[in-house]
Amino acid sequence: MPNMTADIAALHAARKATGPDACEAEAGKSSDRMVEFENLVRKELELIGEDPSREGLVKTPERVAKAMAWLTRGYELDVAEVVGDAVFEEEHESMVMVRDIELYSMCEHHMLPFFGKAHIAYIPQGRIVGLSKLPRIVEVFARRLQVQERLTEQIAQAIQDVLQPEGVGVVIECEHLCMMMRGVEKQNSRTITSALKGSFKTDPATRDEFLRLAHGPRR
Repeated sequence: MPNMTADIAALHAARKATGPDACEAEAGKSSDRMVEFENLVRKELELIGEDPSREGLVKTPERVAKAMAWLTRGYELDVAEVVGDAVFEEEHESMVMVRDIELYSMCEHHMLPFFGKAHIAYIPQGRIVGLSKLPRIVEVFARRLQVQERLTEQIAQAIQDVLQPEGVGVVIECEHLCMMMRGVEKQNSRTITSALKGSFKTDPATRDEFLRLAHGPRR
C-alpha cells in the first residue's frame, strides 16, 4: 500500500516539475502499480473463499485500487501547497477556532476506517490563515494510514509551522471501526486526543477556554 501511494505522489510531482515525456513515464509506472494492486485484491478475494470472476466481483479489484488511492491521497499532499498564499498579516490577538471539522482516516494497524471531528484553535501573533485552510490541513494528514495520536500532533505542528502563533490547540474525537466491528466490538466508545502548543500548553486560562469551547454544547 505505501508503495502505491508513493507512486501516485511521484506522478503528481512529475506533472508539476517536468515535461510530458517524464510525466508519461511516471504515468506508466503508476498504471503498472495499479494493476499490481488489483492482482493483490483479486488474490485476497480468493483467499477469503470468494470467486473473483463472479459478476458482482469482476470489477472489485479495480474499484478497491482506486478507492485506496483516494483514501490515502494525503501522501501526495503538502501543507505549504494546501495553504498557498492564504496567510495574511493581521493584528488580531484573540483565539480563532474552527470546530467540528469532519475527518475520515484509516487505522494503520488494521487498515479499517476511523472517523469523527477535529476542533482547532490558535492565537495569532501577527498572522492569520484563511479559515478553509484549517480543514484542508486536516485532510493532508487524515488521508493517510494513521493513528489518532499522531494525527492530532501532526495537525497542531503544521499550524505551528505555518503561522508561528502564540499557541495552538487541537482536539480530535473519533470512532474506530477496528474497535466497533472486530475485537472488543464496543459500538459506543469514542477516542479523544489533544495536542497543545505554546500558550495553550503553558497558560491554564487559555487551555481551559479552548477545551470549554471544543467540548461545549452543539446546536
